[in-house]
Amino acid sequence: MSVLVSTGKRRRPGLLRDSRGSTAVEFAIIAPVFLMAMFSIFEVGWFFYANSVVDAAVSDAGRQIKTGQLQKSGGTSDDKYQQIYTKVCNILKTFGGCENRLTVEVNTYSSFTDLAADNNPPTCADAPPDQLDAIPFVPGGELEIVRVRICYIYNTLNPAIGVNLAESGSGKRRLISSLIFRNEPFETNAKKRD
Repeated sequence: MSVLVSTGKRRRPGLLRDSRGSTAVEFAIIAPVFLMAMFSIFEVGWFFYANSVVDAAVSDAGRQIKTGQLQKSGGTSDDKYQQIYTKVCNILKTFGGCENRLTVEVNTYSSFTDLAADNNPPTCADAPPDQLDAIPFVPGGELEIVRVRICYIYNTLNPAIGVNLAESGSGKRRLISSLIFRNEPFETNAKKRD
């Protein structure tokens, strides 16, 4: 025969064994890290997208010059500059306005040696006014060597969360793209068609 002896003490669940709310605590620990990673991935992806759009803009502007479409269009040199600037700006308007953010430089060279000797950095819109006024716009004639450079000041999306792609804490980054080519013989081709 067995006898049960009760001591009168009931076993109570302790705080360490209570698992209610543990999911909320785990989420509170993991969520900031997860969100920072997600924002960083989005920021880097958007940054590379912006880079590719700037590259496409310089390619499009270069095509207008290389084929002679710009040179054959009517108007003054300022009109032609405005035509290229507007074309590039229409491509980049996804990232905001172009005023005080976009510069377009077009220059010609007599040889590739002269081009290689010109190692001046591109002038961006945040440069002093005298440097902005000195930006060349010379699309050149047929068979001339041309360099087209675009500098676009890009506003980063989330400078405080995740990866900070801004330069020196300004919340902005310069996106620079260059294209070097030799103009086609567009005058000669036009004479052959006539």
